[in-house]
Amino acid sequence: MDALSSTFLSTLSQNPKSLLSPYNNNNNNYHYYSPTLKVFSVRIEERPQTTTTITKPQEKSTPSPPKPSPKREPIPSRKPIEPSFPSFIFNAFDDFVNTFIDPPRKSSVDPRYVLSNNFAPVDELPPTECEVVEGSLPPCLDGAYIRNGPNPQYLPRGPYHLFDGDGMLHSIKISQGKATLCSRFVKTYKYNIENEAGSPIIPNVFSGFNGLTASAARGALTAARAIAGQFNPANGIGLANTSLALFGGKLFALGESDLPYEVKIAPNGDIFTLGRHDFNGKLSMSMTAHPKIDHETNEAFAFRYGPIPPFITYFRVNPDGTKTQDVPIFSMTRPSFLHDFAITKKYAIFSDIQIGMNPIDLLTGGSPVGTDSGKIPRIGVIPRYAKDESEMRWFDVSGFNIVHAINAWDEDGGDTIVLIAPNILSVEHTLERMDMIHASVEKVKINLKTGMVSRHPISTRNLDFGVINPAYVGKKNKYVYAAIGGPMPKVIGIAKLDVSVAEIDRRDCIVACRIFGKDCYGGEPFFVPKNPSIDEDDGYVVSYVHNEKTGESNFLVMDATSPNLDIVANVKLPRRVPYGFHGLFVSENDLMKL
Repeated sequence: MDALSSTFLSTLSQNPKSLLSPYNNNNNNYHYYSPTLKVFSVRIEERPQTTTTITKPQEKSTPSPPKPSPKREPIPSRKPIEPSFPSFIFNAFDDFVNTFIDPPRKSSVDPRYVLSNNFAPVDELPPTECEVVEGSLPPCLDGAYIRNGPNPQYLPRGPYHLFDGDGMLHSIKISQGKATLCSRFVKTYKYNIENEAGSPIIPNVFSGFNGLTASAARGALTAARAIAGQFNPANGIGLANTSLALFGGKLFALGESDLPYEVKIAPNGDIFTLGRHDFNGKLSMSMTAHPKIDHETNEAFAFRYGPIPPFITYFRVNPDGTKTQDVPIFSMTRPSFLHDFAITKKYAIFSDIQIGMNPIDLLTGGSPVGTDSGKIPRIGVIPRYAKDESEMRWFDVSGFNIVHAINAWDEDGGDTIVLIAPNILSVEHTLERMDMIHASVEKVKINLKTGMVSRHPISTRNLDFGVINPAYVGKKNKYVYAAIGGPMPKVIGIAKLDVSVAEIDRRDCIVACRIFGKDCYGGEPFFVPKNPSIDEDDGYVVSYVHNEKTGESNFLVMDATSPNLDIVANVKLPRRVPYGFHGLFVSENDLMKL
């Protein structure tokens, strides 16, 4: 421990708030960085304050008898874990790499920047009752809204990208107008071994391999840890921090660096990780965090991608949870960043974009994932129930780079495919400068008979994280609810689009909008239909929203049919919910089946 760290801890023990860093995250978590990038994370618990007034005692007054203190639950604390000698050596080498070989030189991988404000991690929260401060919660919301996102278990000692944190699920369980918030880590194999060790073991994927020297050093260190028995790579080394999906009778937390992890929501709102799921040994590698569920057939369609051929593999999961045979696609000749895809009733649609694996950049000190400006993006179409890739077709679509797909459907008896997706206009900034990203939602038409592709924007506003009524996946829909970047990754509001606006008109398709207000930011919206619902937009849009000025977070329920997405219910949360990625609503009926 360096001298400054010792001084810090000594001062901290006497006055915990006297040494605050820029990492005060408005939730009483204070973080300190030593000059060697060693991190100390301190949780200052503030008890709920009662109305207590301290006054100067009067000489002739009779002192009142002391009131009994309210019973308080003890704050759980983990005892420091004494590292073994191999761990001590490995951690020291890790510190050397993070300090001298590959310190966080860019803001995109500097934890002091990436984990500032409401991106800072929080502790787990057991089921805690919330207060409905405005309106009332509709009966169709009985169930749970769960949102996934990165939340590093330990503050990074070196480079850290927003995509690298351990997965944490923030669930608001609703029953008969009352709400309960719970936040729990997804207990992946990576999380568990690092929790037991008391320090990080497996390097970050997005930020840990910048340049040949750093990659070789961290690769050697990781191999040494495995040989020493600190972890077994066969048990998985990835995260489940991106999204959730309900299919095959199970609820999964998903990430693209590992297998799905099955989770469950208890009746009291608590969240439990049941374990890693490989579909009876039929899924040996990772899968997309965006499987598509056809709500008419209850089938799930998915894929996985990777750095070695086949660069993409397509498959589906039957309603009973059995996985079908893989369909390897070798016609994708280069590894591409394939985060999402779309389905219709007849086809599956993939996008081969300009982001992919870039080994040349790795040799020159860059990231292994980068942008190739000379590459022409393509859209791939394969029959939905294909048994091989013999009918796979690719269509060049210059300048069309999508990270998320909103929906797709068939027209003209299946001769035409329509795809709705946000096109990243500044794709070179996707991984390093998300604040410079502008995504324009486009409607793309592919004529399978002629091979002609036409497209046009349906909104010029910066929109992403678009969602629809889940019942319309794979078939023609009219409405989209999308997050408004302000700039990304922060979300300043939600826009409702009507994608049926006549193409001849070519006007902006936004028909409703809600801006959260000054210093307030949200995340991906989610549409929950009424039960029963009459029209496609007959339901509610929900989202977590955080006020950076007050440090408070809320759960908003908005009327999806109103021109201003009027607030139907506002739930004050017992503590802040950090910004995250994708969420899911699971009805009470479906929760009981898990």
